[in-house]
This record gives sequence, structure tokens and C-alpha cells, in this order.
Amino acid sequence: MSSTSSKIAAFRKTVWDHYKKQGRHELPWRKTKDPYRILVSEVMLQQTQVERVIPYYKDWLRKFPTAKASLADVLRAWQGLGYNRRAKNLQAAAREVAKQGKFPEDLESLPGVGPYTARAVKAFAHNEDVVFIETNIRTVVTHHFFSNKEKVEDKEILPILEKALPKGKSREWYGALMDYGSFLKRSGVRINSKAKAYKKQEAFEGSRRQARGAILKALAKGPRTASFLIEIMGPKRRAQMRAQLASLTKEGFIELSRRSFRLLR
Repeated sequence: MSSTSSKIAAFRKTVWDHYKKQGRHELPWRKTKDPYRILVSEVMLQQTQVERVIPYYKDWLRKFPTAKASLADVLRAWQGLGYNRRAKNLQAAAREVAKQGKFPEDLESLPGVGPYTARAVKAFAHNEDVVFIETNIRTVVTHHFFSNKEKVEDKEILPILEKALPKGKSREWYGALMDYGSFLKRSGVRINSKAKAYKKQEAFEGSRRQARGAILKALAKGPRTASFLIEIMGPKRRAQMRAQLASLTKEGFIELSRRSFRLLR
């Protein structure tokens, strides 16, 4: 056995051993192969911790087992998860699937579905032997194979994942990788800043994201006038709030009706 093969075999054993002993087997999305439910979980888990997602995921499936939901209802259910564009895209994707009567072969044709999400759905819903990277997976591979290297590129990580992938076990393998990556982070391993794909998240306080979230949270309770919404964050941020009102209207989140803004129905 070559040196590389030995390293891959040892790596795979480490991941499987951790999964067997400490894997998060009870996560609700691990108990389904339904592509819609997998899609919901993957969209929710983007930039959001697992513990926060679990109650939202369960509540979402109770409220929206199908695509028959207004954007207003979807955004209300999403309150607290952040990055509201994810909710809008998820609703649009679900409606497109309902329109077609099934998930399309090209999952990236769905609104808001990129390469990672498409391959994650294929792996977890259909057990397809696909290769993809997310933050926990990147942590695992970088920790084991590039611990002494700065600025690791994803193109260096992908060949390792291709070699390590146990054929026919994609669903379990990616769950195991993600669980092990999460464990490493909790243990103090912080290496994603070494990845070229890493981008430090902007501070929430004072951000455009905070302003948009405040507007949508207010409108989830009912229509509000422009003057009310502009003042939510105080006089120093009026210009920012005006800009985000215009942006949210243009993007199809909200609409002006009878001199008040409201969530798009």
C-alpha cells in the first residue's frame, strides 16, 4: 500500500470511528431521504448552528409540508434564523419543484441552489457518490492533510475527498465528516482561516443585514409606514434604512400598499 493510500485509509478509519462513537445520529434530517426535507435542512444550516436549526426545521415541516405558502408566511416562520434571502429562495425552489411535479435532474436550476447544496441533496437524499466541500469538511481535511500549510485551496482538498469517499456510502460518509469537523471545532481546532475560500463574516451590529432583518421583523407583525420603518434603528441610520426599504422592495420581499409597506403575499 502506497503512502497516500495508507494516509487515506487511516483518515477514513478515524472519521468512521468518531461517527460510530459520537455521531449525531438523532438529527431529524438524518432520518429522512426525502429531497424536499433534505433541501430544507441544507438551506437552514447555511451559516447557522445545528442547535438553532433543529426547532426551526421541525416547525417548518409542520407548517409547510408543500409549496403552498405565501412569502409573508414563510418569512414570518423564518424570523430568528437570519439571512432571509434563504427563505425566499427556498420557497421559490419548492414552488418550482411543485410546478414540475418532481425535483429536476439539474438541481442547480432551482432558485438559490448552488453546487454545494445540489450535491448535498444528491448525497443525503439519493446516496449518490458525489464530492463537495463545506466548512466542517474543509476543517477535517485541512487538519489531517495540511496542518502545516497556509492558504489551502479547495482544489487541493477535492482530490483527497474523491479518494476517501467510500463508494455506495455517501449518505453516512458526509454525515460522519460533518460530525467530525464539528467535533474538531468544539475541541479548539480553528483552521478555516487557512483556506483561500474563507471569508470572515462582517460584524452584525450596524450592518446592512441587521437593517434588513429589522425591517422584515417589523413587517412580520403587520403593515408599517415608511416613516416608522426608517426610524427603527435610530436617526443615525435613517439613510441606511431608506436604502434597504428600496432594496427589499426591488428584490420582491416587500411591497408598498396604501401608503404602508407589507410583506409580499
